[in-house]
Amino acid sequence: MSDDTRLDSLDLIENAIWEQLVDAAHHKGHDWRTPVLATATPDGVNARTVVLREIRRGQRELLFYTDSRAAKVQEIATAPHGMLVMWSPQLSWQLRCQVALDVQYSGLDVLSRWAQVKLSPAAQDYLSAVAPGTPVDLATPPQRASREHFAVVTAAVTSLDWLELHPEGHRRARFDVDGARWLQP
Repeated sequence: MSDDTRLDSLDLIENAIWEQLVDAAHHKGHDWRTPVLATATPDGVNARTVVLREIRRGQRELLFYTDSRAAKVQEIATAPHGMLVMWSPQLSWQLRCQVALDVQYSGLDVLSRWAQVKLSPAAQDYLSAVAPGTPVDLATPPQRASREHFAVVTAAVTSLDWLELHPEGHRRARFDVDGARWLQP
């Protein structure tokens, strides 16, 4: 974003954040398309990159897909909250989203999304006969599994922490149930 379009109100900034999130879910080249998701583990924190697939702006929800056998699924079951972190060099914006996480394994939402994914190259990500992270023998040809391992993760945003790095001064704001406020004007 150029200097002459620097946003000056919290309402405009929050609206721009959600516009960027919607764009990220629809455009593969968007900087926020692949945020880092951090979740709690018994040993501390685990972080990994996920792909934003859909934004439900009105519900303040971000959706991504996973293999139901992935470690993050058990971590979410144990502690259903996390943090998504995104950086855009183009905007000079960092976004941290505190989220409540829920994994869906079946139902119409999962089946309808699988119907779309199974027609794409991404379907291979969910069809492995072995769980993610399992050591494999590369000499053995891979086997395919069924849709039973495809799951949808909903990340309900409870707080947005926005940071803008700018030559005229960095700014930071938070958007949550208590409203919008500057943390670093």
